[in-house]
Amino acid sequence: MITFTTADLCDAHSAENYFQIAEPLFKSYGAKPVFCGRITTLKTFESDELLAQTLAEKVDNRVLVVDGGGSHHCALLDASLAKTAVTNGWQGIVIYGCVRDAAILEQLPLGIQALHAYPLKSHKKGHGDRDASISFAGVNFKKDYYLYADADGIVVSATLLR
Repeated sequence: MITFTTADLCDAHSAENYFQIAEPLFKSYGAKPVFCGRITTLKTFESDELLAQTLAEKVDNRVLVVDGGGSHHCALLDASLAKTAVTNGWQGIVIYGCVRDAAILEQLPLGIQALHAYPLKSHKKGHGDRDASISFAGVNFKKDYYLYADADGIVVSATLLR
């Protein structure tokens, strides 16, 4: 059971400056508005192939952070991919891009934060990078950093915050 708030984490650790806070760009789409885990990163633009491959992996306590270039031209995550994420143990997904099937995503036990919903599916361009450092919303996301998300925002830390 998750027992944190991002506000409490910030209060407890602000003197140490151990964390970064994402700019408030994201909307919550999943049924789990509070989630945390170790980061896996993807960088892709208007293609969901690498996203699908990654979400098909069984994981423990992981959050997928996707730099979709902020595109508003198609959705990188849909209900089918989100169901795959739930089945394989992903705690949450943060997308610097769009999702679709928003009404279905709201019912899935998964944390999902994205810029917007958009009805057009992504293209199959077959490109992208995994586990590289990515930056958006004023935060540098790196593999195995820790991400904490709730209704107040997204906090990222190189170390586990308690």
